[in-house]
Amino acid sequence: MSVLRGARVLVVENDDMNAMLLDLQLVQAGAVVMGPVGKVHDALQLISADAPDLAVLDYRLGNGETSEPVARLLSKRGIPFVLATGVAIGSIPSGFERGVILTKPYLSEDLVGALFRARESRGAKS
Repeated sequence: MSVLRGARVLVVENDDMNAMLLDLQLVQAGAVVMGPVGKVHDALQLISADAPDLAVLDYRLGNGETSEPVARLLSKRGIPFVLATGVAIGSIPSGFERGVILTKPYLSEDLVGALFRARESRGAKS
């Protein structure tokens, strides 16, 4: 599966096991993984230094942080993203509406499909 061939995907996930699984799923789909990072500050630095083509965000990060600031910056820059979260959809604050929401648990195909939809909804070129 090379649907994401060459796409640079930022992964913002604080759980090491989930981050490793995301990395594996994305690499198998042909993506180049940026990160993973588990802190807002690190994600914002990566985006500012070398903007990704796409991003996968977990909502709740460590130490009470959420990925809201990351989603805002991605939206501002027109970078498509997927919010992969176990948080109930009704509990997700505004600011994530520009992304595609993927509820955990999910399959690799679901992740790739969500990234494809996010990219297509932003008119990004494959």
